[in-house]
Formats: sequence, structure tokens, C-alpha cells
Amino acid sequence: MLLSIAFFDRPVANFMFQHAHESRAPFIALSHIVDGLEFLAALGILWSGWNFARHRSFGRHGQIVLRTALALFTAMGVKDVLKLVFGRTWTETWICGNPSLIRDGVMNFSPFHGGGGWASFPSGHETLTCAVASCLWALLPRFRPLYLLVVFLVALSLLLSDFHFVSDILAGCLVGWMVGLFAAKLDLPKVETLA
Repeated sequence: MLLSIAFFDRPVANFMFQHAHESRAPFIALSHIVDGLEFLAALGILWSGWNFARHRSFGRHGQIVLRTALALFTAMGVKDVLKLVFGRTWTETWICGNPSLIRDGVMNFSPFHGGGGWASFPSGHETLTCAVASCLWALLPRFRPLYLLVVFLVALSLLLSDFHFVSDILAGCLVGWMVGLFAAKLDLPKVETLA
């Protein structure tokens, strides 16, 4: 990531703006692959809660649904905290005149700055995509090529849309992958109810 910040982020963002800015609509549309994940995860949590309330076993598929939903929601929280901690400016100006590389030549980290204009690192789209993909990678391995394809398509869409720096995407992938594997492998102990 440090190599990307030092050598690739600025030239790739400038290149994408100069050569792909006018034709990025399909890539922006492609970045919306992840938009339904939060809704699906919420349904998964509700379904799991309903089964739990009826004292029904989760079974293998229920475990996959629950763990994948937990991976997504955990990744949401982690990426929000990391965005605040790092406070990185964006490639372009998106939110209320935020400083950006393209408009202002600004490409920096302002830890704990807060605000949407300082929330580029890590990429939330890539974090959530990789959290789901890595959880499913561990729990449902027969579709691994599909998970890799989706991760690649989201990363490519973010890059070609000039939404993120390369290092934002790499960091999102790393964070999401770790969270997803954690959710997949977490051994939840049985807790006895107190009378």
C-alpha cells in the first residue's frame, strides 16, 4: 500500500480523469454491484433471528447466511472507523466542495478530520465486497471463481470511474478479506441461559 501511495495513486488517478472521465458511466453503474448487499444482509439477520426465536437449528446454510451477514455489518463498522482514522481526501470533488487531487492538487491524509470529504481510505465498496467474498470463499468454496470475479469487477469499476486511489481499493480489499475470514472462522461458544 505504501508503494501505491508513493508511486501509483497520483498518476493513475490523473490518467483515469484525463482518459476515462467522459466515458465512465458504465463503470459507475458497475460499482453499484454492492448496493444490494446491505439489504440482503439485513434479511439474513432477520431470517436468522426468526429461526433462533423458533428454536430451530441454523444448519449449514443458515450458518453461511448468518456469518456472511455478520461479516458485512462488521466490515461496515470497521471501514467507517478507518475512514475517520485516516481522513484521506478523494480523487475528485464529490461532497460540498471537498478538496481533491483533480480540482486542488490535494492528496493527503488528515487523521480524525471527519466529514465525507475526508473518507476515501479505505474504499467502502471494496471493503464490503471483499468481506462477503472472503466469508463465502471459506464457507462455500465451490463458487470461488465467481467471488474473485465480483471483487475484480468492483475494484475495476472504482478505478475506471476515478472514485478511488489504487491504495484505497487495496486497503479496502485487505480489510474486507480479513473481516470476512474472521466471521467465517469465528468459533462462537455456546452460552447457557441464566434462570
